[in-house]
Amino acid sequence: MKLLRTSTVAAAALMLSLFGAGSAMAQATQDASRALHTRQLAANCAACHGTDGKAAAGSPLATLAGMPADKMLASLQDFKNGKREATVMHQLAKGLTDDQMKTLADYFAAQKP
Repeated sequence: MKLLRTSTVAAAALMLSLFGAGSAMAQATQDASRALHTRQLAANCAACHGTDGKAAAGSPLATLAGMPADKMLASLQDFKNGKREATVMHQLAKGLTDDQMKTLADYFAAQKP
């Protein structure tokens, strides 16, 4: 009887550890997917604002890297709703969801200028 209990406890412990490992692996995969998606969104900004949001020296365009997230989010929202005029940004911002704008703002805020 004692052997049966020991085996049951061991089996339960194994199941819990496998579940934990699977859960950690799923979380790591989800994090990697989210990071890739963010980099893909940010890559759209590189044509004008430079790689990783670092505009070329002397460029009239804003450097996005290191910009506070709340400032960038407000700018994107202003472009999207027409409060801020632009040649291209108002059209680009209209194609972004609120979540995408927040993701971009957080991403560029975390970049070193």
